[in-house]
Amino acid sequence: MNPTPSFSNQTNRREFLKTSVAAGAALSAPAIISANLFAAANSDTLRIGLVGCGGRGSGAAEQALNADKNVVLTAMGDAFPEQIQSSLGELQKKHPDRVKVTPEKRFSGLDAYQKVIESGVDVVLLCSPPGFRPVHLQAAVAAGKHVFCEKPMATDAPGVRSVIESVKLSKEKKLSLVAGFCWRYEGARREFYQRIHDGAIGDIRAIYANYYTGPVKPMPPASARPAGMGDLEWQMRNWYNFVWLSGDGLVEQACHSIDKIAWGLKDATPLKAVAVGGRSTPNNQGNIFDHMFITYEFPNNVRAFMGQRQTGNCHGENSDYLMGEDGFAKIPGWAEPRIQGKVNWKYSGPKTDMYQQEHNELFAGIRSGQYLNDGDRMATSTMMALMGRMAAYTGQEVTWEDALNSKEQLVPAQLDWKMNLDIAPMAIPGFTKLV
Repeated sequence: MNPTPSFSNQTNRREFLKTSVAAGAALSAPAIISANLFAAANSDTLRIGLVGCGGRGSGAAEQALNADKNVVLTAMGDAFPEQIQSSLGELQKKHPDRVKVTPEKRFSGLDAYQKVIESGVDVVLLCSPPGFRPVHLQAAVAAGKHVFCEKPMATDAPGVRSVIESVKLSKEKKLSLVAGFCWRYEGARREFYQRIHDGAIGDIRAIYANYYTGPVKPMPPASARPAGMGDLEWQMRNWYNFVWLSGDGLVEQACHSIDKIAWGLKDATPLKAVAVGGRSTPNNQGNIFDHMFITYEFPNNVRAFMGQRQTGNCHGENSDYLMGEDGFAKIPGWAEPRIQGKVNWKYSGPKTDMYQQEHNELFAGIRSGQYLNDGDRMATSTMMALMGRMAAYTGQEVTWEDALNSKEQLVPAQLDWKMNLDIAPMAIPGFTKLV
């Protein structure tokens, strides 16, 4: 990893990333489990199934295989078969003896997730576009599977409410549920936020976080659409550009920064939010904004500010600034966190591969019976992102209750390759209504 990434005008999302709903919930990030089970003695083979075979899904599968010597990949599913073949080829090169996905365990289509879950796996990796996450999570938990699910957890409030119910059931069933909010598994940030919670800068009065980067997978023109391709396939193949699939850039990408705001405030939920936002560069047929700025209000007059932008030729930054009664703290991008307070501090410990660490701890927890469950906080952080988007789209002040109880269902209840799926118009602040 490069601790000081450059921010090009067309920064790739993954390169840049590499470069609860109960108010006042206690911090639930687990302590680092240092054991890498690849070297540990264990005799029971854990079978994993991958749902969503894009770049992040392929990475998650590799990290799962690296985490435990007795993990075997046995099933893969994606809406599109070519995604499976591409991912499978790369994974077989790296783990030829433990990638055992026979042809009959390669599932494509809209029901691929269900077939993976029903294929006899023990752990499911959910890495499809986030619009599908609530349904996939519900099915995996109902089937009694341990789960790694990428962030965010939903693209609308009904989806978050579904996730909350799945989290409750996962706890009842004693299932591990690890979320892709990967910074919570990074060693330097863990020590940083622990010091903040221990009072290193006193009570936090304000947090400013930003996620300023370049465009992410621009929408191709309508003329690029192949003849005969249906509405659903066209949108899924360009999923990032549609709110129902991605949630918008704030929800899908900058949710990492929102999650760190939540972490700093011990996962308390905001009272309300106001925001500005819009689209400054053309997006053809897509309907997401390319910039937003949200002000969250928390109890005791605490404020959090979140700036998000995905446009070229602009300042790039991904940092966190925490202002306390007794000092100041900063995470400058990928560099070492630092604190200026009663005692000055800068992280100097070992570096952590957070993507690998979350899988190390997932499988260590399954082996030990100390099941990890990130469910409450992953729902809180996702809802905070949706709340900010609602405020930006409508131009209104949005309370936590408004957001959580929203009846706006963006994800179609039924999907079919032949369905007509009109593209919703882009939101217009002051005219778009909060539903």
